[in-house]
Amino acid sequence: MPLHVDAIVVLGCRMLPSGRPAAPGARRAATAAQAYREGVAPWVIASGGRRWGAQIEARVLSAELRRAGVPADAIVQDLWSLTTHENAIFSAALLRRMGARRAAIVTCPWHMARALQNFREVGIDACALPSPHVRAPMVARAWQRGHEVVSMWLDARAMRRRRILSESADWLLDTARQGET
Repeated sequence: MPLHVDAIVVLGCRMLPSGRPAAPGARRAATAAQAYREGVAPWVIASGGRRWGAQIEARVLSAELRRAGVPADAIVQDLWSLTTHENAIFSAALLRRMGARRAAIVTCPWHMARALQNFREVGIDACALPSPHVRAPMVARAWQRGHEVVSMWLDARAMRRRRILSESADWLLDTARQGET
């Protein structure tokens, strides 16, 4: 991979009760870990605070990244975001704290356009690092396209109100940092 960025951001998705990611999440984690091992970036942000039963996306992704050879001290967790536009907002706050300006976004190909749009909207120089494509049945592809159209519209509306979430992200990070000292 000739790409070089400041950080890799891997977006969460469904997690299994076993504490392992479902197939799309496993592909995303594997893609991010391979990119890290190839020197694409010194940091990987596991982004996703959604709970799937007892499992939290960022924690499961972090464990998967470690299993794939990414050192724990190179992984940063975003445990707050619940949606794609929140992935962008909270990851952007983490990236700013790290002094990072350019990030490779890892997600499924069908989700990539919306993810990149959201990250760019919050000021991140984002590039695509898609996980491997698995051809879904026609009905699933139609659902994905419809979901992305509606979600892109909803994300655009939500981004107009992003200032309060960005301030919350900064406050959360300040609070967390104060707890560390």
